[in-house]
Amino acid sequence: MAQIDPLAGYAMASYAMGEHHLALVPSDTEDLPVRPRAIYCAEDGTAVIRDEDGVDLAYPMTAGTVLAFRGVRLLATGTTGTFYGWW
Repeated sequence: MAQIDPLAGYAMASYAMGEHHLALVPSDTEDLPVRPRAIYCAEDGTAVIRDEDGVDLAYPMTAGTVLAFRGVRLLATGTTGTFYGWW
């Protein structure tokens, strides 16, 4: 049976978490390839995230939690755990 998408043709609301996802690879030198709308924690850890002003903050997260934040970089230094970006 073909999939039915009752929201096809509608623009995504600014508060929606996303329709796409990717594994976030921490890097101290490279910005994320796609700026996510939210970050999902798949494995307990700490996400050290840089914002667009260059401010780095560490977010302790447990598996299954979602951080609704649009960071530009997930730093390797200090980041532990596994994270996915949604947009």
